[in-house]
Amino acid sequence: MAPISKECDFLVIGGGSGGLACARRASGQWGAKTIMVESNRLGGTCVNVGCVPKKITWNAAAIAETLHEAASYGFKIEQKAPIDFTTFKHKRDDYIKRLNGIYEKNLGKDDVEYLHGRAHLLSKTEAEIVLDNGSKETVRAKKILLATGGHPNIPDTPGADLGITSDGFFDLERLPKRVALVGAGYIAVEMAGMFHHLGSETHLFIRHETFLRTFDPMIQDSIVTEYERQGIHIHRNSAQSKIEPAAEKGGMMKLHYTDKSSPDGAIMDIDCLLWAIGRSPEVEDLGLDKAGVEQGPKGHIVADDYQNTNVENIYALGDVCGKVELTPVAIAAGRQLANRLFGSPQEVYANAKLDYNNIPSVVFAHPEVGSIGLSEQDAVDRYGKENVK
Repeated sequence: MAPISKECDFLVIGGGSGGLACARRASGQWGAKTIMVESNRLGGTCVNVGCVPKKITWNAAAIAETLHEAASYGFKIEQKAPIDFTTFKHKRDDYIKRLNGIYEKNLGKDDVEYLHGRAHLLSKTEAEIVLDNGSKETVRAKKILLATGGHPNIPDTPGADLGITSDGFFDLERLPKRVALVGAGYIAVEMAGMFHHLGSETHLFIRHETFLRTFDPMIQDSIVTEYERQGIHIHRNSAQSKIEPAAEKGGMMKLHYTDKSSPDGAIMDIDCLLWAIGRSPEVEDLGLDKAGVEQGPKGHIVADDYQNTNVENIYALGDVCGKVELTPVAIAAGRQLANRLFGSPQEVYANAKLDYNNIPSVVFAHPEVGSIGLSEQDAVDRYGKENVK
């Protein structure tokens, strides 16, 4: 085993929203000697390929929608050209880079040591960090937080690698003319709305009759109806069998699929395919087995409401746990964990934890959707139909 090169009170693996919040609170407020490790860009999914660039893009789409509707309100506005998407994309990139720098400066302000590299657990108290230059550090920590987040899934459909995921959406330099999105959750619905209002012919492929199926049926039906009214093409009861390059059309693809209208199969020429079929925890090379950390059936780290794993002094929070995958939840859970582990006086913070009940969520569709509390079906299941008004 490599010699120990660094020791600390608290090792935080993962520089996303939850990890950053926990590390800064532990060090900056409570004085714990803290080391943070991140292998990608600081800020995690939300800042780099999630909430922040998504909301910027949603706002651009909302502006396009407003321009389209302006004449109905008496405004005389002439739009001489569509959005310069390449310029918009580069401005969005610059904004994200600025945020990355702010996060790193804030770590310094709170005396958190920052290592850019890939971490692998060696035991329940030690981790090996492979730095960008290939050198290695072995860190021994009294407590370890796993906050590594997740990544998008790609199916095993032949030719699936010709498509992109939500990560690749933010790398697009030009707006596709015809885009196909596969999925029925937040990401698919949000990006379908953005593509459509920015000017792409948009096709949304879903497996069932509606999307956003964790929401009340009233919300599902309303948004599906509105998307179809706006001109988004929704392919119900769909499945994709193959994707292949369209040799005669440079840059295009042929999507082979079935849906409610074409049960015997159809082919569509598209120039962008986006998979939004779910996410998996980022645990592939984390070394969980070496520390004995328990995982759920889909690979998520099992943690209780106090963020404890089954291994003493190893904790987990955020998307890697698969519980409530929302940025404000990870931030709040991280701060509460730091309070519980390092807060003083200890008796005040001994039971600090996030309350996971009644957490609001918003889908940045067009129009937006918000919810809080139990869905109608969840309420019926929990309390009985006769007790739900």
